Amino acid sequence: MTIHAGHPFADPDPDPVRRLRGRLGGAVTLWTAGDGSGRAGLTVSSLMVAGGEPGRVLALLDPDSDLVDRLGETGRGVVQLLAWEHRDLAEAFAGTAPAPGGPFRTGTFEQTAWGPRLADATAWAGVVLESVTTVGWSALVTCTLEHVELDEEGVPLGHRRGRYLRLGPDLL
Repeated sequence: MTIHAGHPFADPDPDPVRRLRGRLGGAVTLWTAGDGSGRAGLTVSSLMVAGGEPGRVLALLDPDSDLVDRLGETGRGVVQLLAWEHRDLAEAFAGTAPAPGGPFRTGTFEQTAWGPRLADATAWAGVVLESVTTVGWSALVTCTLEHVELDEEGVPLGHRRGRYLRLGPDLL
């Protein structure tokens, strides 16, 4: 884990692509895979859901992350939408905040057939890995949606320009 002193989307960031991506913003998700001591997770906001039979979720992940390795080994994972109250957990899984004992200690997780699921996530999906392709400096991960659960939605966690924000009904 690397904790950086500087703001990841500070102006003037010399990389205009990174600055553009930071201005797009999006909902914050937690991707997890594995079980027992072989679990991995990563905070992800660069993703989209594609309709179809079956539906798919596509995400840009850090190719050097443990999550990409674990997804490749197990072929399965969990994608959960995070809420405003999960912002500290999001920081821990992003590697931008300390997590003594590891990031999985920052929340309560239940093991599913697809991997560890955050117990209080109100929306989550069990996914099956379809492909991993290198795109720029990222791994484009395409997964089929095998299982989706949606409960009453709370206040979603958003991310824009390196900061977390509340996504209210008027912002969705």
